[in-house]
Amino acid sequence: MSGPDPVELSRWERFLEYFLFHFRWVVVIPIVLPLSIGYEVFTNFRNFIVFTAQSAPKAHDRKVALIKNQVKAWAAGDRTSKMCTARSGWNTMSFRVPLYKDSMTKIRTDMLIDILEIDPIAMTVRVEPMVTMGQLTRFLIPLGYTLPIVPELDDLTVGGMINGCGVESSGRKYGLFQHICQSYEIVTAHGELIVATKDKENEHQALFFGIPWSHGTLGLLVAATIRIIPAKPYVRLTYYPCQSKAKLLDRLENAAKSADNEFVEGLQFTHDTGVVMTGFFADSPPVNASVNNIGRWYKPWFFEHVRSICTANQEIVEYIPLRDYYHRHSRSIFWEIKDLVPFGNHPLFRYTLGWAMPPKISLLKRTTPKSVRNIYNRRHVLQDMLIPFDKASEAIDLFHEEVEIYPLWLCPFNLPSSPGLIRQRTGTNIIYVDIGVYGSCELEKYHPVDTTRKLESFVRSVKGVQMLYADTYMTLPEFWEMFDGTLYDWLRVKYGCKDAFPNVYEKINRAVRH
Repeated sequence: MSGPDPVELSRWERFLEYFLFHFRWVVVIPIVLPLSIGYEVFTNFRNFIVFTAQSAPKAHDRKVALIKNQVKAWAAGDRTSKMCTARSGWNTMSFRVPLYKDSMTKIRTDMLIDILEIDPIAMTVRVEPMVTMGQLTRFLIPLGYTLPIVPELDDLTVGGMINGCGVESSGRKYGLFQHICQSYEIVTAHGELIVATKDKENEHQALFFGIPWSHGTLGLLVAATIRIIPAKPYVRLTYYPCQSKAKLLDRLENAAKSADNEFVEGLQFTHDTGVVMTGFFADSPPVNASVNNIGRWYKPWFFEHVRSICTANQEIVEYIPLRDYYHRHSRSIFWEIKDLVPFGNHPLFRYTLGWAMPPKISLLKRTTPKSVRNIYNRRHVLQDMLIPFDKASEAIDLFHEEVEIYPLWLCPFNLPSSPGLIRQRTGTNIIYVDIGVYGSCELEKYHPVDTTRKLESFVRSVKGVQMLYADTYMTLPEFWEMFDGTLYDWLRVKYGCKDAFPNVYEKINRAVRH
């Protein structure tokens, strides 16, 4: 399968696209930023009122009843269209806008936005699926708790991390986000509410293992119970500059295997240079220690701060406030923000407007004109490939050859052997690394379909996994070569999903979803 050749544009069309892409800040700063601020103020105030009034648990039952009634109404109808959530395509964290919803029956679940309860005895927190990582850290850290895994961006949701995938620098210890979940509350295709746990006594145990990566095709997630752990106010972070790929990967692997490290992450700035960061919780910085409040609006973007350490080639230690560390990539949306506001890291901008950053990704998508979206479709790469660590060097070489986009995000994690869509049945944990590639490709040979398929082919060949929020061009046989449909297909039949929800491939395939 090969994609069509890019459409030849006139000189005027090329100029217009260039202007709209490189001067998008003209729209982002005066329009998107104020809207983002207003949205953030409103949601924070609303969450504060709900938390203070302790009204979320009672309201949750009413919300679930509404969802059950919608599903039952669909089941009693002609059932000619399948169901999906009513959440708008632009109101998601992926940069892509899915179109599959246009032909489906939309079930309203967008009201599931609250933290329901915390259990300090069981050390769990129960939340609705639209609760965000920013919302959780703002709630838990002042109480002295945190999630074992906190994916970086503030607006990532619990539902997205469960139905899709969540990776973080603490994954070397805890695995993926799904591995810190204790139970899922699901409204089935028949409008019934069930609770799935990993306990052998639970009659829905198989569904518990099937939900991750299923992208809402096995039922509607209405709540989840997640493990919490004690937190400390700081992270002691050590930066190790590396001047060769071999040294970078060697240090990253050793750090991932060390029980002393709570957090392990790498940023690769060129094919041969990068920085490995290791960290652990700390009560307070020692006297004369370097404290970096990296989340402050006037601070440099985190990746640029790390780049400066790489350039200086000097190992340093910093103490970073815990919430600042968790959301260290939020202000710059990793490094995507540099294409939207090229001067955003300049001290003058940071000190005057840095407090307003970042713009909401959903609002960026909502305000993106078609011509700019065309550029993204042709040149922009947004991929997370989960690769067995022993194949990481080959993967980096391939990414360098095919897209040559830097920085690369390197996040090692332990992948346990368990049932589900991921093919890991060795009976032991295996160290994988998430290689995140985000940015515009300037290589002349780059082709969005052909290049992506070449990367996908490599990932399949090394028994890796592609995150499904990104563009996927695999054929159906190729998709099921990468993923294991054995349990998934059985669950689709058992819970009556085949006529009720689209198959996961139908939701994520590029030709279908856009």
